[in-house]
Amino acid sequence: MTTTADAMRIFIPATISFLFGIGLTPFLNHFLYKYKMWKPKAGKVAMDGTPAETFNQLHKHTDTGTPRFGGVVVWGSVLLTAGLLSSISALFPNSFDGLSFISRGQTWVPFAALLIGSIVGLIDDFYEVRGRKGLQLRVRLLAVAVVASLCAWWFYDKLGVSTISIPFSQTPLALGMWFIPFFVLVALFIYAGGVIDGLDGLAGGIFATIFAAYAGIAFFQNQFDIAALAAAISGGLLAFLWFNIPPARYYLSETGTMGLTLTLTVIAFLTDTLGGGKGVTVLPIISILLVITVLSNILQIVSKKILHRKILRIAPLHHHFEAIGWPAYKVTMRYWVVGVLAAIIGMTIALL
Repeated sequence: MTTTADAMRIFIPATISFLFGIGLTPFLNHFLYKYKMWKPKAGKVAMDGTPAETFNQLHKHTDTGTPRFGGVVVWGSVLLTAGLLSSISALFPNSFDGLSFISRGQTWVPFAALLIGSIVGLIDDFYEVRGRKGLQLRVRLLAVAVVASLCAWWFYDKLGVSTISIPFSQTPLALGMWFIPFFVLVALFIYAGGVIDGLDGLAGGIFATIFAAYAGIAFFQNQFDIAALAAAISGGLLAFLWFNIPPARYYLSETGTMGLTLTLTVIAFLTDTLGGGKGVTVLPIISILLVITVLSNILQIVSKKILHRKILRIAPLHHHFEAIGWPAYKVTMRYWVVGVLAAIIGMTIALL
């Protein structure tokens, strides 16, 4: 049975992470603007290699002049929160032992995925602001696949997990060794949804809602360390969002999206059969906007290849709405609404 003390183990990391994020931002802002850490030249290339003309027209005034590296606020605040609470727990074990949420049994793997993904993304962002093209897409996909493979092996070999939940069934699906490639495919798909970081305030609000939902799911599974980590990430994202709403002070960029999507994948599997729940089953629901983002890109590419015409003015879908005349803030706020509703529905199914 959960208690008030258990709830505080979740709310305290979220609050501290938010405060750390707010405190970090002035220093990060000063550094990013002093050294002009943004793309030196406006313009984006579509996935088929041609210039993204519609996107470039819509964002020609914002594609430069706004720094990248905003994800540092998120993972930096989580790292500081984890270090602070671990130190307090070590110094005062009789009073604050329960506050430390970094544990071998629950959070080593997602925490490692967050840091490794964020560091790789940081390298990509650094190349971008130095006038290079950043890490090639295949290199980034390979990095995600490698990290996901290591995480999947840990689940399979160390934790003995080889099953996934099935919607509306109490009997999980046994995958055996196929669990590992399935895990990797899920990670790659969720990572592809990171391109939702395209409008001021959009990605921050969506990811904060997703991680808050999984914090709730893990909490009711009594996986309090996972819940605390997810809550701390959500708190860091809210701090990022405070400065990312229009006009954005910085963008989440690759150092944010790669680490977050890898961590989300790991947490989804941790709250699945391992936690006696349906974390993977509800992942497409809770992260429906990431799913729609990926599918809209796929449909656009297929349509151009097969039908030789676009089905959207511009992909992904949120930019299509922008292209047909919706103000960016309207797209963002309607996505927030859909994201919250999806999180509520997903949590409800997960807790049935």
